[in-house]
Amino acid sequence: MQVQQSSSSSSTSRMSTQVTVHRMVTTTTTSAFLINVGYLKTFPGILKIFQILLGCVVVGITGHYIHWSTRSEQVVPELFFLLIATTCLITTSLLLFSCLCSIATASIIPKTLFVVLLHGTLSYLLVCASINLLREVVARNEKYKIYERGYNSKIFSGALGLVNCALYILSSVYSIRTFRRG
Repeated sequence: MQVQQSSSSSSTSRMSTQVTVHRMVTTTTTSAFLINVGYLKTFPGILKIFQILLGCVVVGITGHYIHWSTRSEQVVPELFFLLIATTCLITTSLLLFSCLCSIATASIIPKTLFVVLLHGTLSYLLVCASINLLREVVARNEKYKIYERGYNSKIFSGALGLVNCALYILSSVYSIRTFRRG
């Protein structure tokens, strides 16, 4: 193709092209629910899983062997232990679920004083309730000279409460170290 330019015209010929721009805006709504599975692989996550599992066993055993037809002073140690073990189970479960459902929570909460106070309080209450249960069950056994229904199970439940208390103390020590680094 030859382009001829006339000598009389001082302007050059320009080619024009037409460009059409299409813009598409897409909005999507998702209902995806992400779970922070990586938290379960950390030391605090593993501790919380064991605390919840032991808590379920302790609450199940203690709740099963409470005599509702006996005098109220004989039920008090079991009820106190059941109350504290249930409180530990619920608060630890809520803390685990919040760390699983939110990455921000899993990274911020361990650095706060709240977790230090929570684990310290739970370990103190659980050791008091476990020792009280063990002391009362053994004292009742010695006083009446017969094994009450679920004696061995209550002793086992109190011992598991002490093991769970050791896990809470370990969590408390780890929380203090994380808080100081925080």
